[in-house]
Amino acid sequence: MAEAVGMGQDIEQFERRFVRSVGARKSLVEYPDGDCIFLDPQTRGCTVYQARPIQCRTWPFWTSNLEDPKAWQQTARHCPGCNQGPVYTLQEIEQRRRQREEL
Repeated sequence: MAEAVGMGQDIEQFERRFVRSVGARKSLVEYPDGDCIFLDPQTRGCTVYQARPIQCRTWPFWTSNLEDPKAWQQTARHCPGCNQGPVYTLQEIEQRRRQREEL
């Protein structure tokens, strides 16, 4: 991601600016409203889409979003990409959910 951002930063500089610790894990910095630092507020698109981490590549197929239809609907109200794009099979959804759980 440090290369994709294209700011001439090494990994350490990138992490100081764009990454925060969450327990033993690392997470991208977010705006006060919870949006990712790399989500363009105008277009609502990811500015580093091709280099996004697995956390983002598996969204919205996280267990918490798949618990029931109400959870999915709530996610869809806040995520501009939810219910857009290709239709995934149950097997593909499960594969992405498992990838997220392995983090």
